[in-house]
Amino acid sequence: MERTTHEITVKSIQELPSIDSLKNIPRQKTIRIIFDHPISHIREDYGEQLKRNLPHFQIGIHSMEPKIEINKLITKEEIINNQLFFAQCAKDYRKLGEELIRLLIKKKKIILNEDFPFLAFNYLKGRRTQSGKVGKWKYFLHGYHCHFQNLITKQQIEVPFMFGMEFGDLDPYFFSLYIKSTPGYQPLPVTIYDNFDDGKRILDAMLQLGLLERINSNLEHHSGLVIKDRNKVKIKIYNPDKDHEKPKFQSGLLRLIQFFNL
Repeated sequence: MERTTHEITVKSIQELPSIDSLKNIPRQKTIRIIFDHPISHIREDYGEQLKRNLPHFQIGIHSMEPKIEINKLITKEEIINNQLFFAQCAKDYRKLGEELIRLLIKKKKIILNEDFPFLAFNYLKGRRTQSGKVGKWKYFLHGYHCHFQNLITKQQIEVPFMFGMEFGDLDPYFFSLYIKSTPGYQPLPVTIYDNFDDGKRILDAMLQLGLLERINSNLEHHSGLVIKDRNKVKIKIYNPDKDHEKPKFQSGLLRLIQFFNL
């Protein structure tokens, strides 16, 4: 679902919408304020004032054009009312993520160090096997994640591999993308308009509600969020002096397996 845009052109300070009126805009509407030349110089100051007074809104201050766009983010009440839905999504995300990683491991004949699976996945990046197909999914290894997209349903999921064998870490943007692309969740009980900002509010609220918990990753000073109701997985901190090793594969025909085994 896309937002509709309501445009307001203001020529004086008196014509600027009040904070109270902006608080009541519906989530499905974007307010775009166009600053006419006489007051274009106050655009940034007014935008910063909006950010201070509307902390649960997305305030976009255009860097070049004399305009500001205002969007209301998903509310805490909406998240609380749909907490069971979001908790189930987090559980499903974790389950599917593990299934797809294990499918990739099996098809690519990877012998995984289960303490540090990223060693094997990082090895595949920069090679032809950085992307490919496994079963009904295409995949792409990048950063700390492996992106999977179902070739039929177009469902998408970004599976983290920096948490040992824990594959349920939730990123705001990726979690929103997963929810919105999962056919079984449609129609959504509550609309997610902005993948990152709405997603962050969802995860923050779920953490406050005790549905999520923070976990450490394999990297020191790096953490993530995962559903609290789960079978716990022990995660070790990676020490490059002691733990570095070359990834292993189940066959000496590594290149043939990587290129052609789907």
